Amino acid sequence: MTGTPLPDRYPTSLGTSDRDAIRLLGQDLTADLMGSVSFGDLAFWLVTLRRPTTGEGRLFNAVLVALADHGFTPTVLAARLTLHSAPESVQGAMAAGLLGGGSRFLGVTEDAAEFLARGLADAAPDPDLDALATELVSDRKSRRLQVPGLGHPVHKNGDPRTPVLYRIAEEEGLLGPHLALLAAVDRVHPAILGRTLPVNGAGVCGAVLADLGIPANLVRGVALVARSAGLLGHIAEEMRTPIGRRLYDAVDRNAEYVDPADGAPDPGR
Repeated sequence: MTGTPLPDRYPTSLGTSDRDAIRLLGQDLTADLMGSVSFGDLAFWLVTLRRPTTGEGRLFNAVLVALADHGFTPTVLAARLTLHSAPESVQGAMAAGLLGGGSRFLGVTEDAAEFLARGLADAAPDPDLDALATELVSDRKSRRLQVPGLGHPVHKNGDPRTPVLYRIAEEEGLLGPHLALLAAVDRVHPAILGRTLPVNGAGVCGAVLADLGIPANLVRGVALVARSAGLLGHIAEEMRTPIGRRLYDAVDRNAEYVDPADGAPDPGR
Protein backbone atom coordinates (compact mmCIF):
# COMPACT_ATOMS: atom_id res chain seq x y z
CA MET A 1 0.00 0.00 0.00
CA THR A 2 1.35 3.42 -0.90
CA GLY A 3 0.46 6.77 0.55
CA THR A 4 1.84 10.01 1.86
CA PRO A 5 4.97 9.24 3.87
CA LEU A 6 4.90 10.20 7.51
CA PRO A 7 7.09 13.15 8.48
CA ASP A 8 10.18 12.29 10.45
CA ARG A 9 9.68 15.20 12.88
CA TYR A 10 6.67 16.17 15.03
CA PRO A 11 7.21 19.64 16.49
CA THR A 12 6.12 20.46 20.04
CA SER A 13 6.91 23.26 22.44
CA LEU A 14 5.77 21.22 25.45
CA GLY A 15 7.27 17.97 26.71
CA THR A 16 9.81 15.53 25.33
CA SER A 17 11.81 12.73 26.90
CA ASP A 18 14.63 10.36 26.18
CA ARG A 19 16.29 7.53 28.10
CA ASP A 20 17.97 9.83 30.61
CA ALA A 21 15.91 13.03 30.89
CA ILE A 22 12.52 14.72 30.65
CA ARG A 23 12.26 18.21 29.23
CA LEU A 24 9.23 20.46 29.53
CA LEU A 25 8.82 23.90 28.01
CA GLY A 26 12.49 23.91 27.11
CA GLN A 27 13.49 23.24 30.73
CA ASP A 28 14.94 20.20 32.43
CA LEU A 29 11.97 18.91 34.42
CA THR A 30 13.94 17.67 37.41
CA ALA A 31 16.68 20.30 37.55
CA ASP A 32 14.72 23.43 36.60
CA LEU A 33 11.06 22.91 37.43
CA MET A 34 10.40 20.37 40.18
CA GLY A 35 10.40 22.17 43.52
CA SER A 36 10.80 25.54 41.82
CA VAL A 37 7.53 26.10 39.95
CA SER A 38 4.02 25.82 41.42
CA PHE A 39 1.49 23.70 39.61
CA GLY A 40 -0.64 26.79 38.91
CA ASP A 41 2.29 28.65 37.37
CA LEU A 42 3.16 25.57 35.32
CA ALA A 43 -0.43 25.31 34.04
CA PHE A 44 -0.30 28.97 32.95
CA TRP A 45 3.06 28.38 31.28
CA LEU A 46 1.83 25.29 29.42
CA VAL A 47 -1.17 27.16 28.00
CA THR A 48 0.47 30.48 27.15
CA LEU A 49 4.03 29.24 26.49
CA ARG A 50 5.42 31.95 28.74
CA ARG A 51 6.25 31.90 32.41
CA PRO A 52 3.91 34.12 34.42
CA THR A 53 5.18 37.11 36.31
CA THR A 54 4.78 37.02 40.07
CA GLY A 55 1.58 39.06 39.83
CA GLU A 56 0.16 36.98 37.02
CA GLY A 57 0.92 33.82 38.95
CA ARG A 58 -0.83 35.16 42.03
CA LEU A 59 -3.93 36.16 40.06
CA PHE A 60 -4.04 32.94 38.02
CA ASN A 61 -3.72 30.82 41.16
CA ALA A 62 -6.50 32.87 42.78
CA VAL A 63 -8.74 31.91 39.86
CA LEU A 64 -7.88 28.23 40.30
CA VAL A 65 -8.74 28.44 44.00
CA ALA A 66 -11.97 30.34 43.27
CA LEU A 67 -13.17 27.63 40.87
CA ALA A 68 -11.96 24.52 42.73
CA ASP A 69 -15.19 23.70 44.56
CA HIS A 70 -18.67 25.06 45.15
CA GLY A 71 -20.30 22.37 47.26
CA PHE A 72 -22.76 19.73 46.07
CA THR A 73 -23.13 20.97 42.51
CA PRO A 74 -24.50 18.67 39.78
CA THR A 75 -20.95 17.94 38.62
CA VAL A 76 -19.99 16.79 42.11
CA LEU A 77 -23.13 14.67 42.46
CA ALA A 78 -22.35 13.05 39.10
CA ALA A 79 -18.84 12.20 40.30
CA ARG A 80 -20.03 10.80 43.63
CA LEU A 81 -22.80 8.71 42.07
CA THR A 82 -20.42 7.39 39.41
CA LEU A 83 -17.98 6.35 42.12
CA HIS A 84 -20.83 4.61 43.97
CA SER A 85 -21.71 2.74 40.78
CA ALA A 86 -18.10 1.96 39.83
CA PRO A 87 -15.92 2.22 42.94
CA GLU A 88 -12.97 0.75 41.04
CA SER A 89 -12.99 3.69 38.60
CA VAL A 90 -11.66 6.92 40.07
CA GLN A 91 -11.01 8.10 36.53
CA GLY A 92 -14.64 7.45 35.63
CA ALA A 93 -15.87 9.51 38.58
CA MET A 94 -13.48 12.34 37.70
CA ALA A 95 -14.56 12.24 34.07
CA ALA A 96 -18.26 12.24 34.98
CA GLY A 97 -17.79 15.38 37.03
CA LEU A 98 -15.77 17.15 34.35
CA LEU A 99 -18.22 16.28 31.58
CA GLY A 100 -20.90 18.25 33.43
CA GLY A 101 -19.00 21.53 33.14
CA GLY A 102 -21.39 23.42 30.88
CA SER A 103 -23.44 26.55 30.37
CA ARG A 104 -24.88 26.55 33.92
CA PHE A 105 -21.85 25.41 35.90
CA LEU A 106 -18.18 26.17 35.10
CA GLY A 107 -18.82 26.99 31.44
CA VAL A 108 -19.88 30.49 32.52
CA THR A 109 -16.17 31.32 32.67
CA GLU A 110 -15.85 30.71 28.94
CA ASP A 111 -19.16 32.39 28.12
CA ALA A 112 -18.18 35.54 30.00
CA ALA A 113 -14.71 35.66 28.46
CA GLU A 114 -16.13 35.27 24.97
CA PHE A 115 -18.89 37.84 25.57
CA LEU A 116 -16.43 40.44 26.84
CA ALA A 117 -13.73 39.68 24.26
CA ARG A 118 -16.17 39.91 21.37
CA GLY A 119 -17.60 43.16 22.70
CA LEU A 120 -14.15 44.71 22.95
CA ALA A 121 -13.07 43.37 19.55
CA ASP A 122 -16.07 44.95 17.81
CA ALA A 123 -15.73 48.28 19.62
CA ALA A 124 -13.81 51.35 18.59
CA PRO A 125 -10.37 51.87 20.16
CA ASP A 126 -10.53 53.20 23.72
CA PRO A 127 -14.32 52.93 23.93
CA ASP A 128 -16.66 54.49 26.48
CA LEU A 129 -17.11 51.33 28.54
CA ASP A 130 -20.49 52.27 30.01
CA ALA A 131 -21.84 53.00 26.54
CA LEU A 132 -20.39 49.74 25.23
CA ALA A 133 -21.80 47.79 28.17
CA THR A 134 -25.21 49.39 27.58
CA GLU A 135 -25.11 48.29 23.95
CA LEU A 136 -24.06 44.74 24.82
CA VAL A 137 -26.60 44.24 27.61
CA SER A 138 -29.40 45.76 25.51
CA ASP A 139 -28.54 43.41 22.65
CA ARG A 140 -28.69 40.39 24.94
CA LYS A 141 -32.03 41.55 26.32
CA SER A 142 -33.49 42.09 22.85
CA ARG A 143 -32.56 38.51 21.96
CA ARG A 144 -33.85 37.18 25.29
CA LEU A 145 -30.43 35.90 26.24
CA GLN A 146 -28.82 35.92 29.65
CA VAL A 147 -25.87 38.23 30.20
CA PRO A 148 -22.83 36.02 30.91
CA GLY A 149 -21.32 36.78 34.30
CA LEU A 150 -24.50 38.09 35.91
CA GLY A 151 -26.58 36.20 38.47
CA HIS A 152 -25.99 33.32 40.84
CA PRO A 153 -28.36 30.61 42.14
CA VAL A 154 -27.00 30.92 45.70
CA HIS A 155 -25.22 34.26 46.16
CA LYS A 156 -28.20 36.53 45.48
CA ASN A 157 -26.68 39.45 47.38
CA GLY A 158 -23.23 39.24 45.86
CA ASP A 159 -20.69 36.55 45.09
CA PRO A 160 -17.94 36.77 47.74
CA ARG A 161 -15.28 35.84 45.18
CA THR A 162 -15.96 38.85 42.97
CA PRO A 163 -14.48 41.69 45.06
CA VAL A 164 -11.46 39.60 46.03
CA LEU A 165 -10.53 38.86 42.43
CA TYR A 166 -10.94 42.53 41.49
CA ARG A 167 -8.80 43.53 44.47
CA ILE A 168 -5.99 41.12 43.60
CA ALA A 169 -6.06 42.22 39.94
CA GLU A 170 -5.83 45.85 41.00
CA GLU A 171 -3.06 45.18 43.51
CA GLU A 172 -1.01 43.46 40.82
CA GLY A 173 -1.66 46.09 38.17
CA LEU A 174 -3.57 43.55 36.08
CA LEU A 175 -7.06 45.01 36.01
CA GLY A 176 -7.41 44.96 32.25
CA PRO A 177 -10.10 45.77 29.69
CA HIS A 178 -12.19 42.63 30.19
CA LEU A 179 -12.50 43.20 33.93
CA ALA A 180 -13.19 46.89 33.30
CA LEU A 181 -15.95 46.09 30.81
CA LEU A 182 -17.52 43.59 33.22
CA ALA A 183 -17.54 46.29 35.90
CA ALA A 184 -19.34 48.56 33.42
CA VAL A 185 -21.88 45.80 32.76
CA ASP A 186 -22.44 45.68 36.52
CA ARG A 187 -23.08 49.43 36.59
CA VAL A 188 -25.51 49.68 33.67
CA HIS A 189 -27.49 46.45 33.69
CA PRO A 190 -30.07 47.31 36.42
CA ALA A 191 -31.55 50.14 34.35
CA ILE A 192 -31.73 47.93 31.26
CA LEU A 193 -32.92 44.67 32.78
CA GLY A 194 -35.09 46.22 35.46
CA ARG A 195 -33.41 44.26 38.23
CA THR A 196 -30.01 44.03 39.87
CA LEU A 197 -28.02 40.82 39.51
CA PRO A 198 -24.70 40.06 41.21
CA VAL A 199 -21.57 39.68 39.14
CA ASN A 200 -20.71 36.05 39.71
CA GLY A 201 -17.25 34.71 40.48
CA ALA A 202 -17.18 32.46 37.43
CA GLY A 203 -17.76 35.47 35.18
CA VAL A 204 -15.01 37.43 36.91
CA CYS A 205 -12.68 34.45 36.52
CA GLY A 206 -13.43 34.46 32.80
CA ALA A 207 -12.62 38.16 32.60
CA VAL A 208 -9.40 37.66 34.57
CA LEU A 209 -8.27 34.84 32.32
CA ALA A 210 -9.04 36.90 29.22
CA ASP A 211 -7.01 39.79 30.65
CA LEU A 212 -4.16 37.35 31.29
CA GLY A 213 -4.16 36.43 27.62
CA ILE A 214 -5.93 33.07 27.77
CA PRO A 215 -7.99 32.65 24.56
CA ALA A 216 -11.72 32.42 25.24
CA ASN A 217 -11.94 28.93 23.73
CA LEU A 218 -9.45 27.65 26.34
CA VAL A 219 -10.96 29.38 29.38
CA ARG A 220 -13.33 26.53 30.20
CA GLY A 221 -10.35 24.20 30.17
CA VAL A 222 -8.72 26.26 32.93
CA ALA A 223 -11.95 26.04 34.93
CA LEU A 224 -11.92 22.26 34.51
CA VAL A 225 -8.31 22.07 35.71
CA ALA A 226 -9.38 23.94 38.84
CA ARG A 227 -12.50 21.84 39.39
CA SER A 228 -10.47 18.63 39.04
CA ALA A 229 -8.95 19.35 42.44
CA GLY A 230 -12.38 19.84 43.97
CA LEU A 231 -13.74 16.69 42.36
CA LEU A 232 -10.82 14.66 43.65
CA GLY A 233 -11.53 16.03 47.12
CA HIS A 234 -15.18 14.96 46.86
CA ILE A 235 -14.15 11.53 45.59
CA ALA A 236 -11.79 11.13 48.54
CA GLU A 237 -14.57 12.20 50.90
CA GLU A 238 -17.00 9.81 49.20
CA MET A 239 -14.56 7.00 49.89
CA ARG A 240 -14.28 8.00 53.57
CA THR A 241 -17.91 8.91 54.29
CA PRO A 242 -20.09 7.88 51.35
CA ILE A 243 -23.40 9.54 50.55
CA GLY A 244 -23.83 8.16 47.03
CA ARG A 245 -26.03 5.26 48.12
CA ARG A 246 -28.25 7.61 50.13
CA LEU A 247 -28.61 9.94 47.15
CA TYR A 248 -29.55 7.02 44.93
CA ASP A 249 -32.00 5.62 47.49
CA ALA A 250 -33.65 9.01 48.03
CA VAL A 251 -34.51 9.34 44.37
CA ASP A 252 -35.19 5.68 43.61
CA ARG A 253 -37.45 5.11 46.62
CA ASN A 254 -39.44 8.23 45.82
CA ALA A 255 -39.83 7.62 42.11
CA GLU A 256 -43.48 7.81 41.05
CA TYR A 257 -44.85 6.49 37.80
CA VAL A 258 -47.00 8.99 35.94
CA ASP A 259 -49.19 8.03 33.04
CA PRO A 260 -48.21 10.35 30.18
CA ALA A 261 -51.88 11.06 29.56
CA ASP A 262 -52.29 12.42 33.09
CA GLY A 263 -49.42 14.92 33.01
CA ALA A 264 -46.87 15.60 35.74
CA PRO A 265 -47.86 15.24 39.40
CA ASP A 266 -48.07 18.23 41.68
CA PRO A 267 -44.66 18.36 43.43
CA GLY A 268 -46.30 19.96 46.47
CA ARG A 269 -48.52 16.99 47.23
